Amino acid sequence: MSIDLKPEQQRVIDLAVRSGAYRNPGEVLDQAFEIIREQLDLEDWMFDQREALAAHIETGFAQAERGELIDGDAAIEILRQRRSERLLPQG
Repeated sequence: MSIDLKPEQQRVIDLAVRSGAYRNPGEVLDQAFEIIREQLDLEDWMFDQREALAAHIETGFAQAERGELIDGDAAIEILRQRRSERLLPQG
């Protein structure tokens, strides 16, 4: 397969290889395609979860309208705790 690159695309690939982060243009393209695949997977997830996400957002707005808010520092601490729990080894 042969692909004609725009000059800017070729420049980006060349810069990436010259940076030393990639050994050759193929590695640059592999990384680019991996990023695209990850974005598509995320978009698929968002599409699949959109109704649940919309319900969570609606609940949050209703809570805010009732004055059921959490202090910013407390909210950050809650998020940190949740992250720590998610990262614990499952077993």
